[in-house]
Amino acid sequence: MDYQTRPEEIFNPGIKDVKFGKNVRVSGVSNLYGCEIGDDCFIGHFVEIQRGAKIGNNTRVQTHSFICELVTIGDDCFIGHGVIFTNDTFSELGRPAYVEREHWKETKVGNNVTIGSGATILPVTICDRAVIGAGAVVTNDIYKPGIYAGVPARCLREFD
Repeated sequence: MDYQTRPEEIFNPGIKDVKFGKNVRVSGVSNLYGCEIGDDCFIGHFVEIQRGAKIGNNTRVQTHSFICELVTIGDDCFIGHGVIFTNDTFSELGRPAYVEREHWKETKVGNNVTIGSGATILPVTICDRAVIGAGAVVTNDIYKPGIYAGVPARCLREFD
């Protein structure tokens, strides 16, 4: 079979329509489009940050992370390698809900939050000063500062 690539099917935004703060560093190849990135941020290789996402000041997003629409990340955060945010809980089985934006939900990450490599963050709110362990799956809101890990993520220790 002879495959042909039609130009109207290619989506390669690179860096497009991004509102950058001061002293932002973007390393290597990344897809950043229609998003906002605060002052003094670092964005690693192979990161995608979609339209409408907001990254606070002095936040670091490591390689291979995916930050979708409706995600807001606060100031002084660390997002580890390969962290995945999702905006759809796929609550209506049997339907391609991901196509229908009205099913999407917001994710809000507070200030001074660390999210370990390989974590998956569903549409939730995470308070300030939370630490999310590597590989954790956050399925519920986190209201108290502390260390959270596991599948689903549970509090291992609260901070004072």
